Amino acid sequence: MTVLRSKDNPRVRRWAKLARDVRLRRSERCALIEGAHLVSAWLDRHGPPAALIASEAGLEKPEIAQLVRRCGLQAVMLDDRLFRAVADVESPAGIAAEIRIPSSGAALETSPSCVFLEAIQDAGNVGAILRSAAAFGVRDAVLSRGCADAWSPKALRAGMGGQFVLNVVGHVDLEEEIEKFDGSTLCTVARGGVHLGQVELGARVGWIFGAEGRGVGERIAALATARVTIPMPGAMESLNVAAAAAICLYETARRSLDRMKGKS
Repeated sequence: MTVLRSKDNPRVRRWAKLARDVRLRRSERCALIEGAHLVSAWLDRHGPPAALIASEAGLEKPEIAQLVRRCGLQAVMLDDRLFRAVADVESPAGIAAEIRIPSSGAALETSPSCVFLEAIQDAGNVGAILRSAAAFGVRDAVLSRGCADAWSPKALRAGMGGQFVLNVVGHVDLEEEIEKFDGSTLCTVARGGVHLGQVELGARVGWIFGAEGRGVGERIAALATARVTIPMPGAMESLNVAAAAAICLYETARRSLDRMKGKS
């Protein structure tokens, strides 16, 4: 098998740029995922990736060699130094893949559940929220133009495959998308909102989460059916947005399960 060793190789240059350039990801609808977990999660959900990339050291690991065989693709092998230049982490696992970003699916008018993210700029928070959304049964995720890219390497690592399960709509006018949603919309506020345990959660719920520090902007909050506050009896004044989202989405899923049990 030929091992690529030059940074000037066109494919290598493109993959390095794909990991770091949001404009390229958006224009080509492609992204780079790194690590055995993400490659396996993509394979389980969407089948073989567009391209498989491995390092010399990575292919010596039995679990990565087995994953390459599962993909059924000839991996492009990079020497270890070159692979580190392409990967977005200091100690890469030795396997990566180019994927085609799935196109957006069903319209929000019929969505049973959704998260709306307004100007959340930390890619780790975006990915963590998408991970929680997927875990608690949310179908759609809508990101405003001010949000970090859901398909950046950092967001993908934090999402742990959540992006592969959700219908992700990114870089849009959030006001327009919220107005399309045919259900109750709830936004989180640090204080003064309805207690999370007391707010009415219907069959269709869209949660709105805002930027770190500032929270949901007033124009977006004005579109919400209700404003919700998570009670915190401890010493902290606020929660990280990803932690707040996980609590709200868990409460929504818990009540949904309770309603289903009550009908059975």
